[in-house]
Amino acid sequence: MPQLDTHGLNSDWHARRLAATPRGVAVLENFFAARALNAELWDVEGKRYIDFASGIAVLNTGHRHPRVQAAIAAQLEAFHHTAYQVVPYASYVRLAERISAATPGHWAKKTAFFTTGVEAVENAIKIARAATGRSGVIAFDGAFHGRTMMGMALTGKVQPYKAGFGPFPGEVFHAPFPSELHGISVDDALAGVQRLFKSSIDPKRVAAFIFEPVQGEGGFYPAPEAFVAGLRRIADEHGIVLIADEIQSGFARTGRLFASQHHNVPLDLITFAKSLAGGMPLSGVCGRAELMDAPAPGGLGGTYAGNPLAVAAAHAVLDVIADEGLCERAEALGGRLRHRLNDLRATVPQIAEVRGVGSMLAAEFCDPSTGAPDADFTKRVQTLALEQGLILLTCGSYGNVIRFLHPLTTPDAVFDEALTILGRALQQAQQQG
Repeated sequence: MPQLDTHGLNSDWHARRLAATPRGVAVLENFFAARALNAELWDVEGKRYIDFASGIAVLNTGHRHPRVQAAIAAQLEAFHHTAYQVVPYASYVRLAERISAATPGHWAKKTAFFTTGVEAVENAIKIARAATGRSGVIAFDGAFHGRTMMGMALTGKVQPYKAGFGPFPGEVFHAPFPSELHGISVDDALAGVQRLFKSSIDPKRVAAFIFEPVQGEGGFYPAPEAFVAGLRRIADEHGIVLIADEIQSGFARTGRLFASQHHNVPLDLITFAKSLAGGMPLSGVCGRAELMDAPAPGGLGGTYAGNPLAVAAAHAVLDVIADEGLCERAEALGGRLRHRLNDLRATVPQIAEVRGVGSMLAAEFCDPSTGAPDADFTKRVQTLALEQGLILLTCGSYGNVIRFLHPLTTPDAVFDEALTILGRALQQAQQQG
């Protein structure tokens, strides 16, 4: 059996990491994982943590779900790679059928699988360009769509993702994204799109809009239905493809299998990844069959795209979501968290807004006297929570938002423990401020 690196001192591994890996691969924590189960994680020194990061929204079904483990083990006994484009396998086709049936919309759809979220985004843009014969793309301020060159071009946040890496692919434009807290209405956002048509690009040259139904890295701002409906109207008027990036919001996180199911608005393409395969690398694009068929044979794919181990894990994840009622569980856990955060606003005035959908929730922190984003307070909360064993992630254009990404399988007792730690960390941060 191979030896697992699950022992030693965190400080020793930290020193080795600095010597062996580049600083561009930023690491949040200074401890190293040894093992994990469901919503709990232990480091190499044996310290326990409650994981409210979930590998950046990848572990909706928790660490090491037994059904996911069993599915991977069973596939490993058969084969673990052929390259689907060389020798196909039935599990890929069956998963494509399941995803096409599960995404919103009752028209003919097709699905293709890739490896990473940004691959799905890039391929969605390729599909839109092939289908329309156009090149322009409109994304939104605060968006995050990945770290490749096209992913960075689409991303609406400079630090740390775009700084020093330009120039980026051309004909990518950004419009405002609605945020009531920051005074950007749906009408303001849609007017921003119309301004682009006046100042930057002819709408007849725009291939696609791409938006997140709930912005992820941008700060967990849900897209109002009126905004999505407005994009649909503009897209229909000008023959533009409407793409929903569901990479962070998909697979029960918001209380629906896809966040787009909260809107009664037809979409053309949906990208997805993260929690689809419970930690195995798998992503995809699903959309209208006629659009998906626009690229010529060989125009889509990848050596590892739709890897059979990841596909097996994805089948198990979809089964777990259905059989364990994780959409309902997301609503229940999210409701408890929202209630606790709103209760704390009376004694922690830095909580400017609690927002989100289901268990895709965030708290934004601002200086109560000025209303300015308060990144320092946010960092204090994160640090104090970690000292007490709770892993949290920040986000937002100003770094003043904490996003909560607990596994949807988190046991009640562990969830209650996490809420206690969170409340204490918020109170302590407020007292220190």
